[in-house]
Amino acid sequence: MSWLVDTCVLLDIVDGDSAYGRASARTLDRLAEDGLEISPVTAVELSPAFLGDSDRESSFLREHGVEVSANWDLAARRAAEAAWAAHVLARRKGLAPHRPVADVLIGALALRHEGLVTRNPDGFRRLYPSLRIVVPS
Repeated sequence: MSWLVDTCVLLDIVDGDSAYGRASARTLDRLAEDGLEISPVTAVELSPAFLGDSDRESSFLREHGVEVSANWDLAARRAAEAAWAAHVLARRKGLAPHRPVADVLIGALALRHEGLVTRNPDGFRRLYPSLRIVVPS
């Protein structure tokens, strides 16, 4: 089963980030044999890095062996709805920080994969405690 890759990991590579770029690339190389995918949300979040040029973005993804996941189904939707509802209720009580809905959707889809490759594990762990997470190193 493939790994879902979070937007930040791909941006590390696109931007040639001096602190995280190499670690992110090495981690993806190490996991490539299992398969690498991104959510449609990540595809949208990446678009500014390619100035909205979807052909350039697609070329970058192919070059790194990453596909856009087609696994969004009822189970993923229900997981996202439950996580978002719980998060909003906790936030209203002052018990949770602001969290982008994009992370809720990415995490829900990651449940349908081997796990998630991200540099932001804490927020995902709060939303999805059982989610397997790999942090590039």
